[in-house]
Amino acid sequence: MSVINKIVLSMALIRIFSGSIEIMAGLLMLRYNQIEKALLVNSGLALVGPFVLLTTTTIGLVGMADKLSAGKMLWVLVGVSCIFIGILKK
Repeated sequence: MSVINKIVLSMALIRIFSGSIEIMAGLLMLRYNQIEKALLVNSGLALVGPFVLLTTTTIGLVGMADKLSAGKMLWVLVGVSCIFIGILKK
């Protein structure tokens, strides 16, 4: 029997929690059955998504910090920055 890595467990639990929030939001949209309220719920989800991405990525990078060279770590940070620029730019 293998032992689950604490870093992987943390990342997975955050994603499971995030998915649960998404499901609850969908159910709230159905319950309210109003476009305005559905947009409001959806806007709240727009705040959760980037936070979850940043948190899980940070945990993963901390877990791999001893295995990545400085150059590779820089490339990962540039990539994550590009994702956030793409998400946040209008």
